[in-house]
Amino acid sequence: MKISIITITYNSAETIEDTIKSVQAQDYQDIEHIIIDGKSTDNTLDIVSRYKAGISKIISEADDGLYDALNKGIKNASGDIVGILHSDD
Repeated sequence: MKISIITITYNSAETIEDTIKSVQAQDYQDIEHIIIDGKSTDNTLDIVSRYKAGISKIISEADDGLYDALNKGIKNASGDIVGILHSDD
């Protein structure tokens, strides 16, 4: 059973690394991690790119808020279960 984890982020340089590490530290192997970035202006994407080998999809584009970003993530998810992990969780 595949699990999709969607992380929405915007200017989250201070917290995104811990979020990514927590997903990549999971023992369960069939995880798809999708990061939707709202076109951050800090170094969020630089940090995300360091971990791109373990991230299934990275989308960085302007959006119309949290729910628009979540919908983008859901549309790109292919898992049997979809979960949301905020960038500061």
